[in-house]
Amino acid sequence: MPNPYFSFKQFTIQQDQCAMKVCTDACIFGAWFAAKIPQYSTILDIGSGTGLLMMMMAQRSQAEIQGIEIDLAAFKQLKENISQSPWKDRLKVWPGDVRNYALPAKYDFIITNPPFFENDLASAADNEQVAKHSKHLTLEELVKAIDANLEPGGAFGILLPWHRWEYFDRLAEQQGFFLTEKLFVKQTPRHNHFRAILHYSRSHEHFVPTFDLIIQQADGSYTEEFTELLKDYYLYL
Repeated sequence: MPNPYFSFKQFTIQQDQCAMKVCTDACIFGAWFAAKIPQYSTILDIGSGTGLLMMMMAQRSQAEIQGIEIDLAAFKQLKENISQSPWKDRLKVWPGDVRNYALPAKYDFIITNPPFFENDLASAADNEQVAKHSKHLTLEELVKAIDANLEPGGAFGILLPWHRWEYFDRLAEQQGFFLTEKLFVKQTPRHNHFRAILHYSRSHEHFVPTFDLIIQQADGSYTEEFTELLKDYYLYL
């Protein structure tokens, strides 16, 4: 049974009411963008879940960070997590569906860890379906919602299964977004990529750098790159 909470160096995530628990790839995603967003003054997290990404970014920036979460049980826990954080004065969340919710402003940066498994096998529990699958929010609907809520000069970051990134990239280009950089994640050197972290803006770049991150060495120890990325967050790094 998953631990009902996950403790980081500067905050704790309670997660017993959320279908999607704290996981390594979400932590990589949050840390990678947290190092890039100090220049952004307003941030929106679509599908905030436990509030993990909001707090990882708040730890590394002075940004005003807002979130929206459709699942009411997760939203309740999200509010509790934020209220206990050191940055609660800069964090605000709403319950609702980003497809039809009138958010108060457009944002400089949007981050999202969306429902993953569009057209894949669905989960049994409905709240887990909402969290893990895009039956309720397709990737096409998501990129349109990002477009509607992003400042003209803004950017966004998204975490996807590796096998979905090219499909999403086509959707993003159709909506007027272009890759700025991408990070592909492997569990170990012998595994295939399993996650893609993508950074988009409305500027068409001629060169799009691609980075690789391996989480663990063959002996099970964390790689230097992973340790460097997560050392400000993980308790035992």
